[in-house]
Amino acid sequence: MPHILIVEDETIIRSALRRLLERNQYEVSEAGSVQEAQERFSIPGFDLIVSDLRLPGAPGTELIKLGQGTPVLIMTSYASLRSAVDSMKMGAVDYIAKPFDHDEMLQAVARILRDHQQAKSAPSPATGTTKASADKMVDNSNGEIGIIGSCSAMQEMYSKIRKVAPTDSNVLIQGESGTGKELVARALHNLSRRAKAPLISVNCAAIPESLIESELFGHEKGAFTGASAGRAGLVEAADGGTLFLDEIGELPLEAQARLLRVLQEGEIRRVGSVQSQKVDVRLIAATHRDLKSLSKIGQFREDLYYRLHVIALKLPALRERGADVSEIARAFLVRQSTRQGRPELSFAADAEQAIRHYPWPGNVRELENAIERAVILCEGNSISAELLGIDIELDDLEDDFTGLPAQSSGLGHEPSEPTEDLSLEDYFQHFVLEHQDHMTETELARKLGISRKCLWERRQRLGIPRRKSSGATAG
Repeated sequence: MPHILIVEDETIIRSALRRLLERNQYEVSEAGSVQEAQERFSIPGFDLIVSDLRLPGAPGTELIKLGQGTPVLIMTSYASLRSAVDSMKMGAVDYIAKPFDHDEMLQAVARILRDHQQAKSAPSPATGTTKASADKMVDNSNGEIGIIGSCSAMQEMYSKIRKVAPTDSNVLIQGESGTGKELVARALHNLSRRAKAPLISVNCAAIPESLIESELFGHEKGAFTGASAGRAGLVEAADGGTLFLDEIGELPLEAQARLLRVLQEGEIRRVGSVQSQKVDVRLIAATHRDLKSLSKIGQFREDLYYRLHVIALKLPALRERGADVSEIARAFLVRQSTRQGRPELSFAADAEQAIRHYPWPGNVRELENAIERAVILCEGNSISAELLGIDIELDDLEDDFTGLPAQSSGLGHEPSEPTEDLSLEDYFQHFVLEHQDHMTETELARKLGISRKCLWERRQRLGIPRRKSSGATAG
């Protein structure tokens, strides 16, 4: 069980964080200052240190040196977020802004512990020969990539990552929200020559528009109201390493112009400064939006788009990854059940079918949340489809749809082609179009083994209009 040291002078925050970590199967010790931590504990003996930046006496960054290689996660209030840039330069592995939500903290802790363990086990960041377990969220064939899945689309993605990572080319990662774009960015960084330098991740949609330029590029004292001291920006913090800009489509046009200068000239100018300074940064950007279309309507700079689009990686949606969804679900189950002290948990047959057939509009993030919720609520040893809490009719799971054509044999209107290779949605569309002229909605729903409400919802989702013929409107 990983042993974590919390150093935080506010008792309420420290106690709440301790309870959160202990509920998730971490051993926790705590202190109110760096001095107290030194007096009570052997600091290098911990697996992770989570410390506030501003403490009585020595600042939290002092623990970086005292930890002798133990990773340090710095907490800081949003008002002093830019101060965390300096802590990254001093060797902190990451920072998290207060107030943080529980999921954000748990994800950061799990990722740092996993990365630190891999770094200790692997001979070099570029080769990563450690065999990965499900709990580390990687599979054996792609241990150095750090992403689960073996479908053809992902195999192609892994091949591109391996080719692109050693270069300094800009990369644009495209894909729906929740598909794992940050995992791809992290893999590109870890397999690059910059792996030992910082990876600075910025969600452009999460920072207020009025602050984004200052956050990214820094500012001089007096540059704006409240700028009582000069601050380095996140681009400067990434010097020598990688800057990952998530949701770059949300970046204001003014900030886009400054970013273009970084890419073209390799230099930045702080807000309020007349001096430029050189930076060596590899840029990885991600978006779920169509930047080319945005550039045509003036919402995204066309010159920046082409600068970003040197290498484009397209992440498939989870519903397009076939059997990967089951593989990912099993890995999440191992992770969550271990955290909750429930290693005996497994999926019931209806849950496995639900996982395979549900379209997962929220992608991998939605799948992880559903499984975490199910593990917490499960009272026995088997997780049912109902516990997953996804919006799918349980009646849909009574048949696996490979047997449904036989159920309609008495109708006199068989589908014109065999359906064994059709997906669930393909079969539904084929069946409805074949039979809606001579069957009522009630009859269609009964033959498909679903409710009329579910029939209507699927019609809407798949764009199948209801025929207004006399035979199909009754019932």
